[in-house]
Amino acid sequence: MPKIALIYPPTCDPTAPYLALPTLTAFLRTHGVEVLPIDANIEAYCRLLRRDTLEKFAERIERRRVRLERKRVLTHVEQLAFADLHEARQIAQSVPAEIDDAVAVLRDRSGVRFFDPEQYAAAIATVDDALRLISAAYSPLTLDFLSYRTPFSLLTLDTIRADSQADRNPFYDYVEQELCERLAASQVSVIGLSVAFPGQVQPAYAFALHLRRRFPHLYITVGGPAMTQLLLRLPEAPQQKALTPFDSAVVFEGETALLELARAVERGERPAGLIRGTCAANLAEHPAPDFDGIPLDKYLAPAPVLPYDPTRGCYWGKCAFCHYGLAEHGTARYRQRPPELVAQHVEQLAQRHTCRVFYFSQDAMSPAFAEKVAEQIQRSGAAIRWGTDMRPEAALTAERCRVLASGGMISAALGIESAAPRVLELINKGIAADTMTAAAQHLAAAGIAVEAMTFTDFPTETAPEARRTLQWLEAHSDSLALFICGRFDLVDGAQVALVPQKYGIREMWRVTGDELFSGLFYEETRPPKTEREQANLDAALDRLAEQWWLHHYPWAGSLSTAHTLLWYDRFGADIFRRLAGHAPKARHRESPLPAAVARLAERARQHEADIWHTMIYERRAVSPELYRTLAAALRPVRNSVS
Repeated sequence: MPKIALIYPPTCDPTAPYLALPTLTAFLRTHGVEVLPIDANIEAYCRLLRRDTLEKFAERIERRRVRLERKRVLTHVEQLAFADLHEARQIAQSVPAEIDDAVAVLRDRSGVRFFDPEQYAAAIATVDDALRLISAAYSPLTLDFLSYRTPFSLLTLDTIRADSQADRNPFYDYVEQELCERLAASQVSVIGLSVAFPGQVQPAYAFALHLRRRFPHLYITVGGPAMTQLLLRLPEAPQQKALTPFDSAVVFEGETALLELARAVERGERPAGLIRGTCAANLAEHPAPDFDGIPLDKYLAPAPVLPYDPTRGCYWGKCAFCHYGLAEHGTARYRQRPPELVAQHVEQLAQRHTCRVFYFSQDAMSPAFAEKVAEQIQRSGAAIRWGTDMRPEAALTAERCRVLASGGMISAALGIESAAPRVLELINKGIAADTMTAAAQHLAAAGIAVEAMTFTDFPTETAPEARRTLQWLEAHSDSLALFICGRFDLVDGAQVALVPQKYGIREMWRVTGDELFSGLFYEETRPPKTEREQANLDAALDRLAEQWWLHHYPWAGSLSTAHTLLWYDRFGADIFRRLAGHAPKARHRESPLPAAVARLAERARQHEADIWHTMIYERRAVSPELYRTLAAALRPVRNSVS
């Protein structure tokens, strides 16, 4: 059987492993396949978030800044870069010297520094600023733990290939000097890239192109939720072009398909094109995730928080806005492991990896099944703590919530979505607002941290309806450990995209030049909110957020993250409300710009927004050539700093 390297590329959460690699690894190993699991996300960030690496990036920023400063006239693109580089100067001067200590705080095994609000806030601010430094060094790149964006990312393979080169790609040296050397020494025959999130797609392509150059004889496949959704939305010809860097791609669930692929390679075959994985019908037959070979000590956390999949899919599966995971439309079919097997697996993982806290990762866990799992964990006597995602149903009674708490449940992220009855009916939530309120209150009364997931701007939602959601969050803030209020985003595969007229959408379109169908745009029949109404809603949301010690993903104070679970376990469900107004929040360094540079930056960024608005909403076409034409129409600016 060929040896397989499974690679999880950047960019995503560096605080805990994701479920994909250990799940695939476990299945393949139980069938006799030798697997080399590589979490390239954490490995690459371990390389980037070091003093010596950041010092090189700081030098790169200064060289680029000085070169532009010497120019008497700056084009539009040069103005944007000049602004980015100037804003990064203070970061470049201070962050490299502070990054090693910041990482040490986040990995503090004693927990003393990690659980100190002031030291924690300073550490995550330093890491965030390090990402800003890296972005500026490779401007116009924008890099964080959710996304990897260049202006023309994921439009065509040509733009992806151009952006993957060493001078544009901060991960290039990691791939060349560490990953390739490791693969060569390990003598693998098959490379599988697992791409779970959109922020990994462009780096995954860059990895594949790089690995193909270095190892033309190796078989390279790709899979995962983000790649499944990307490939399924493409017509046949663009789909085949999108597969160019890979021998094949596995869509949907990959365990069985990857095993069959390995056997085919062993027979001397080279399967090509799209391979449709099969839905795991019986999760009881699947082993527990296998974390052996994954460097748990490298994650930016003081203790491991391990993911586990007691269920897969969503048992409701009817919400109009939702398209998630390994499904062609909506969500995958719901399945669950036997509760006693769940308890057995997590107890074994806890002992093997000295782990106390788990995140039960799936689309939604039914209350009745969660209760059975909690009973089994309580019966085992294991000191397991866990969080998960749930629908806020009537089945979350006060008694059931007490059972969940006694069985180790410390958090529940609830899909509230909206508190407006008409919107709830339109999205087919299947739960009334009063029922959701009762569920949240029962969980909170049992000592379980309730995280409310909401959003505004569903098509046809009015300003009063959006306010009703914010008012619900305000009215029940005492029951909420955390909340998020995002904005609706139209995605392929959701019911809204399949039947747009039903939801008040007048028109949907893609832009010419977007060969990978990465963007889907729409206009409503009538705008439901004025600019003033939107500004008032944004201000109200800001005021509401002051009641919690919030941070953005993946830090403590954001929903369903490893750090947040660790803080719940240490301090209790109300820790982020208790810290509000008392503990310092992460404050990022800001470099005051010279007045001339500030004016230049403001003007250039407004021009940039205008260019993209013209391409997307007026021309409905995007390409580097069109961008250059529109940018060239802007008058170059005299550099008053030179």
